[in-house]
Amino acid sequence: MHPTAARLAQRLEERGLQIEVRTLTESAGTAPLAAAALQVEVGQIVKSLVFLRDDQPVLVLCAGDRRVDARRLGLSPATADQVRAVTGFSIGGVPPLGHHDELTTMIDESLRRFGLVWAAAGTPHDVFRIGTEALIQAIPGARVTRVS
Repeated sequence: MHPTAARLAQRLEERGLQIEVRTLTESAGTAPLAAAALQVEVGQIVKSLVFLRDDQPVLVLCAGDRRVDARRLGLSPATADQVRAVTGFSIGGVPPLGHHDELTTMIDESLRRFGLVWAAAGTPHDVFRIGTEALIQAIPGARVTRVS
């Protein structure tokens, strides 16, 4: 297992959340690539996207088959450097939780279509499966809302 994925798994275990990291031979850096590698629906892939609102980072967890309506939500995209600085992870491998700092988080309500979802585990090749409700419960203060 990649050291970054192992670090994430340890952080989540310390929070009481057990995950099993799966390393893919192909990149899972985009939702369609991840879905194809895992043989699941694109919507089951959680995109962990960092935006800014008034210069403050906001994490949006979006279903892989949806797009975030940043303008409606009052958000602007973060740069790759900003993403790494606030999460500790690079774009394409940002997990939905387990970052350096707790982030204001919005969760796409459409993820509830699925009992299980897949998310990045710190690298573009590492992913983990989690129950949708377990993911929501594991992020204190997260707001489930329409993001598209």
